[in-house]
Amino acid sequence: MIYLDNGATSFRKPPGVYRAVERAMYTCANPGRGGYPAAMEASETVYACREAAAELFHCRPEQVALTTSCTHGLNIAIRSIVKPGGRVIVSGFEHNAVTRPLHALGADIRVAGRRLFDWEDTLSRFGRELKQGADAAVFTHVSNVFGYILPVEQLAEMCRKWRVPFIIDAAQSAGALPVDLQALGADFIAMPGHKGLLGPQGTGLLLCGGDAQPLLFGGTGSDSVNQAMPDYLPDRLEAGTLNVPGYAGLTEGLRFVRRTGVENIFRREHRQLERCAEGLQKLGMEVFAGAHQASTVSFRPGMDCEEAAAFLAKQGIAVRAGLHCAPFAHESAGTLESGTVRVSFGHDASDAQTDAFLRTVSKLPRV
Repeated sequence: MIYLDNGATSFRKPPGVYRAVERAMYTCANPGRGGYPAAMEASETVYACREAAAELFHCRPEQVALTTSCTHGLNIAIRSIVKPGGRVIVSGFEHNAVTRPLHALGADIRVAGRRLFDWEDTLSRFGRELKQGADAAVFTHVSNVFGYILPVEQLAEMCRKWRVPFIIDAAQSAGALPVDLQALGADFIAMPGHKGLLGPQGTGLLLCGGDAQPLLFGGTGSDSVNQAMPDYLPDRLEAGTLNVPGYAGLTEGLRFVRRTGVENIFRREHRQLERCAEGLQKLGMEVFAGAHQASTVSFRPGMDCEEAAAFLAKQGIAVRAGLHCAPFAHESAGTLESGTVRVSFGHDASDAQTDAFLRTVSKLPRV
């Protein structure tokens, strides 16, 4: 299989990830629930994940809350700073993991910037919304549909200037672009463990720069006499037993990314992005490509997108078609009715993969 759906999840992990998961299954008990060796090893395994994340994302280990997914982390973050009915600025490229929690709170959602690959438009419209007043801002670092890299450093600076708390969705950027909690000054940055960080599914990280409120309540293995959740991080956000084998694997993924270098991973993925976009354009496809683009490219093949993806799947090529859980992004690009076919590259992207994909696309039975 030629796997080009890394925007959904990374598929081929570094070998150390698989080994770490298996080892933890055999050697780790419950972290924070005992003083015997297997429990202590579980606690050390969990802390190693926090340390690896803190090194990569420039924060303290206690600022790293372990979650089950980026969606989980975003829900914690949004519930921590957004009041029911609050006015919240978002970009025109948000995932439902952002917009649905805001909708559930009855937030007054203000969409700023709908033009693809246009930083000037994004920044000017965002600035206008900030001047009108906002209770919070939530914005993606990279569009999961189009790979558009938003100007997060400038957006963060604007939010700090106007003293508006903000959350960054790093689902598509963590592991492929620099993410620095300290430099950005974000209240929260949420990310999955299973995409660019190359860990197992069911893992995620929430970097906490601001005051966090718990989403789940229960045992933490600490401060047990108190019926309120602990008032310190990360325990405040981590009720229940943690996914120790998953975080053992994520630790190895984080270490792999750090050893390899985020810049090197981006360079490899971006080379294939450009090769793919150019090849699709030569085949007469409608391609959504431009400046400020990461490792994802979408196109319309001149036929039903789902049918095109099904044809490719039969030829052993994995891509994703449809709306990608991001109707805001498709509305911004004018593709809400048709959707797109999305190609998203990973750390092992190669010329051979891209060329095989393009050869197969050239055989699509377009009418």
